[in-house]
Amino acid sequence: MNPPARTRKQRTQDTLDRLETDVDVWVSTADSAGGTPYLVPLSYLWDGTTVLLATPAASPTGRNLRATGTVRLGLGPTRDVVMIEGTVRTLEAGELPEGTGDAFAARTGFDPRGLSTRYQYFSVTPVRVQAWREVDELSGRDLMRDSAWLVAD
Repeated sequence: MNPPARTRKQRTQDTLDRLETDVDVWVSTADSAGGTPYLVPLSYLWDGTTVLLATPAASPTGRNLRATGTVRLGLGPTRDVVMIEGTVRTLEAGELPEGTGDAFAARTGFDPRGLSTRYQYFSVTPVRVQAWREVDELSGRDLMRDSAWLVAD
């Protein structure tokens, strides 16, 4: 038997908890020319407002993020999913706020700053967030629209 549908307030809290505790996220991008989709898992750092990703600058994901400035992220299993649509800001390692590179490395267990391959960081600002488990949560799945949470913290 499935648990009862969560309130929007509970889903918002569950989403924030997942952003704090999960380490990896599915990153979906598309190229600006033909819209060819590209999906990869990446580790991330959540700072309470934005999701920070790092990927090789020359990778399809890096090129797509720079070209379109948009992304869709997927957290969790399919029966307890969080979908985040966001805008993207590209950063070089030297542009990260003080301590952010160290926090990213500590959180993810991965520090691209010392690699010979050129990595870039991508700061994702959520614009729309949805979360649902089963069909009974579809009607209230929107938790954020236009970068504003629909239920206060």
